[in-house]
Amino acid sequence: MDEFNSNTSEGMGNVKISEEVVAIIAGMAATDVPGVAGMSGGIAGGIAEMLGKKNLSKGVKVEVGEKEAAIDLYIIVEYGCRIPDVAWEIQDRVRKAVTDMTGLNVVEVNIHIQGVNIDREHAKKEGTDESHRLK
Repeated sequence: MDEFNSNTSEGMGNVKISEEVVAIIAGMAATDVPGVAGMSGGIAGGIAEMLGKKNLSKGVKVEVGEKEAAIDLYIIVEYGCRIPDVAWEIQDRVRKAVTDMTGLNVVEVNIHIQGVNIDREHAKKEGTDESHRLK
């Protein structure tokens, strides 16, 4: 993975932050937002794979420059939540977390909604026993 180099001060050396570290910070901030069911590992064979907390850097794409970062998050939302509100909250939290922890200026946080998680209780009301993800 590429790394972000930061001169800490004159003559002191460099601090290197891996893109994966930025991705983990962004993933943790995103999954803490109410309405986020999980991160999506991408679409394989037309099915969105929902990933648990062990894979926080999955579903996150990070591009890091010298002092800036751009982040793309691929998420699955809970059924019934207002998607624009969830997306705005993710953008705010991710931008703040990455900036606070790394000092990088986050220029963009792009949210890609990959699916909707329908919980078992709602699925039973609809007449099916399984959870589904809608696309």
